[in-house]
Amino acid sequence: MTAPLTLAQMATQVLTTADGKAKTDLSRSHAATWFAARQQDPCPIEIGTAQPPLHPARPEHPELLSPRDVPKRKPGSEAGRIAMLHAVAHIELNAVDLHWDIIARFSHVPLPVGFFDDWVKAADEESKHFRLICDCLESLGSHYGALPAHRGMWKATEDTVDDLMGRLAVVPMVLEARGLDVTPSMIKIFKQAKLTQAVEALEVIYSEEVSHVAYGSKWFYFLCGRENLDPKEVFHQLVRKYFRGALKPPFNEEKRADAGIPPDFYWPLADTVKPMQGL
Repeated sequence: MTAPLTLAQMATQVLTTADGKAKTDLSRSHAATWFAARQQDPCPIEIGTAQPPLHPARPEHPELLSPRDVPKRKPGSEAGRIAMLHAVAHIELNAVDLHWDIIARFSHVPLPVGFFDDWVKAADEESKHFRLICDCLESLGSHYGALPAHRGMWKATEDTVDDLMGRLAVVPMVLEARGLDVTPSMIKIFKQAKLTQAVEALEVIYSEEVSHVAYGSKWFYFLCGRENLDPKEVFHQLVRKYFRGALKPPFNEEKRADAGIPPDFYWPLADTVKPMQGL
């Protein structure tokens, strides 16, 4: 009998699958297999180790450009709304790979199994998000890959390939936290356009992304506590090391707090001074 794949091997399979729909189908299948196994005692699937690729496999389209070269479109037009949804789909597909990568890349680190549970769940939900947005694009006569997208999202992953704390600080606690800041305004745009399907998809994403950011802060605090480090000081050091530029307000302070990130983590890294209350 063939031994079951380890979780790290499952993660690497997802990372080496190029087509977006095939990638997310495999992601959801592996997540279901993992959580079914976790109901057994002992769990028949080992965490294991693997050699994930430095860059995940990608489809031929979309064309990936430098962020400054991606065309800007006004969201008030249908073309602009399609471009916005396309950008969200690209973010969600990258997030699928980001979450499987943290599993495969750091499976050798001694961590509670709950760490892996959290990122499998996040990868599963990001896979669902990608498909929801693909459905929205197709309802508008478009599809993922129809427009160019930017290639800058994987940079933070490359930079933190050997630094788990850096990965947690920059990916969920900075990049994904940014989604909590900007998604409400996107939802408003699609409500004004009366695009109910897109509104409902974005509301699902918004509600579930809080948990993904929270997984990052939870395990960041865990690692800091294990090494007797001040989380705020370490966060500031790592973001300044790995993130290019300042953080951009306005910040969704309520949702960031729900995700375990207090204001004194991000405001000192912002490109403006926080306004005083009442002014």
